[in-house]
Amino acid sequence: MSDPIIVIGAGQAAASFIAKLRLEDYQGDIILIGDEPHLPYQRPPLSKKYLLGDMAVERLALRPQSWYEEHQITLKTGVRVTHIHREIKTVTLDDGTALNYSKLMITTGSTPFRLPAAIGGHLPGVYTLRSLSDIDQMASEFVAGRKLLIVGGGYIGLEAAAVAAGLGLEVTVVELAERILQRVASPATSDYFRALHQQHGVTILESTGLASLQESDGRVSKAVFNDGSELAVDFVITGIGVSPNSQLADDAGLVIENGVAVDLQSRTSDPDIYAAGDCASFDYHSQRIRLESVQNAVDQAENAALSVIGQTVSYQPTPWFWSDQYAVKLQIAGLNLGYTDTVTRPGKREGSQSVWYYKDDQLLAVDAMNDPIAYTMARKILAAGNSVPKSAAIDPAINLKDFT
Repeated sequence: MSDPIIVIGAGQAAASFIAKLRLEDYQGDIILIGDEPHLPYQRPPLSKKYLLGDMAVERLALRPQSWYEEHQITLKTGVRVTHIHREIKTVTLDDGTALNYSKLMITTGSTPFRLPAAIGGHLPGVYTLRSLSDIDQMASEFVAGRKLLIVGGGYIGLEAAAVAAGLGLEVTVVELAERILQRVASPATSDYFRALHQQHGVTILESTGLASLQESDGRVSKAVFNDGSELAVDFVITGIGVSPNSQLADDAGLVIENGVAVDLQSRTSDPDIYAAGDCASFDYHSQRIRLESVQNAVDQAENAALSVIGQTVSYQPTPWFWSDQYAVKLQIAGLNLGYTDTVTRPGKREGSQSVWYYKDDQLLAVDAMNDPIAYTMARKILAAGNSVPKSAAIDPAINLKDFT
């Protein structure tokens, strides 16, 4: 009997990988290893429905315990892989156990950047938004009237701001860049969400850096900004980006390039080791990128599963993302990397619109705010490799179906 397939990391990509293997009738042994003491679970609801108490912890699980038993998946949760020994195809766990593998799948995800301890990032009352334990630790902080500072004006920070404002907290978002969402969106999209948050009472501080966090009675109590101004705070959430968890792969001598480098069949530089999800980078339109999204975790992991069983399929995604803030659903189709121009298309409902990104005259991506029709059409257009003239994209009277 051959050695098992071992999966390191127990998130969305891992769950999708093993489910695809069993769906394709792979009969070999599979071992899933995760350092959290939980079954693989959904992350997007953590900072929304779960935090609000609208989703029980049991509903977060991607699959029930019984599914793993029925599909003969060996689960090892609450343990960590410390070494990958490629020369003997073995992994070592933090309890000293050594396990042989025939193929190895790395789905270790990413870790949020933390504020430096030198400026107070270590203080009690300073949190990151990533894991179930993160949310459980901060849940009691969300009480109406309390003062929350969110460091970072990206989608994670803005989603947290929306939840907190909806619960009646006094929320301030501080962003070092000139505008919120600057790294990921156009000025038009930034303007839309700035106005949305301000309408809900959130204070947005742009072009403002955090100089330090200060404590009182053993926990964070004040923020000092780089312009010398100060803000009393009850707690702080940081949303300043993530780093791929690629150290284990790096220590094993795998090629690392903005995460674990994989080819279009999700193989690493070792043909018996695969990777997918937040930790993995791949070639997309001649650029090596990582996609931090549920869609990518699922699709890339399924691609890896096909590769493992000998079905060679190139991974060529049409990326999509979403963000829920207040009553607004943002849906993003495509990637706006390298865009040179945008146009804005009015939606049919009040407050709805879409922003269309172009590199010269080629459509790259679309941000659709409460405009599911624009989003759906954009996905179809991009998947077909087509484009839309800017004059048509900006005109709500023109039927986008003509370009699919």
